[in-house]
Amino acid sequence: MAQEATPVRTARLGRALGPEPTAVGGVVLLLPGGEEVSGRRPSAVLAAASVRALGRRLARAGRDRSLAAHVVHYRYRGWNGSEAHLARDAAWAADEAVRRYGDVPVCLAGTGMGGRAALRAAGHGAVNSVLALAPWLPDEDVAAPPEPVKQLAGRRVLIVHGTNDARSDPELSFRLAARAKKANREVCRFEVHSDGHGLSQYRDEVLALAEDFVMGALFGRAFSRPVQDALAAPPPLGLRMPLAAGFGKSLRR
Repeated sequence: MAQEATPVRTARLGRALGPEPTAVGGVVLLLPGGEEVSGRRPSAVLAAASVRALGRRLARAGRDRSLAAHVVHYRYRGWNGSEAHLARDAAWAADEAVRRYGDVPVCLAGTGMGGRAALRAAGHGAVNSVLALAPWLPDEDVAAPPEPVKQLAGRRVLIVHGTNDARSDPELSFRLAARAKKANREVCRFEVHSDGHGLSQYRDEVLALAEDFVMGALFGRAFSRPVQDALAAPPPLGLRMPLAAGFGKSLRR
């Protein structure tokens, strides 16, 4: 009896969060966290749960502007070294967004290892912005090339990191942002004082900041003054911008 072939794993997009608009004006692709090394298939339920609050917030904010928000379901849990599986799946998702919706701007929004995937896949032609929340980045090694930043040129980039993150070193995201800022002034980074990897202590402020950035990057809505200041400030000021308690409560809509 012939041995059955092992099914080829494929990435996929989850169903649109909220009502899917008939004529899409922009897309946000939500990239969940992952592991450094793993060949296992991710749990679709857990992956969606990790970015659901962010996705729902963005879907509501972009409803009047025909935003489509999708969770990206990876082939593997792990980044897996030079395979960079999560980044490849993020690039595939951008391709799929173009296939479904045409020539619309795409924002890659990732958390943890998904933040690294968003930053790495930013060179896709449809991507105009990147949101990386507590991105996991590898330790710097003099024997290995640094995490690339050239692909961020021409994109608006927001990194948000808790100062007490014990899982992904906030200093590494600062260093990456500093290198990216040299070639791209549209990079900013906010620090969430005393918050950890999940950014749960200031969850409402983080979600408000994410909404402010994504709506501005995809649809041209005016950024709040703190985001404007962070983008305009020279390093290190615009890369260590403190996220104020209560951010978002007084933003103009």
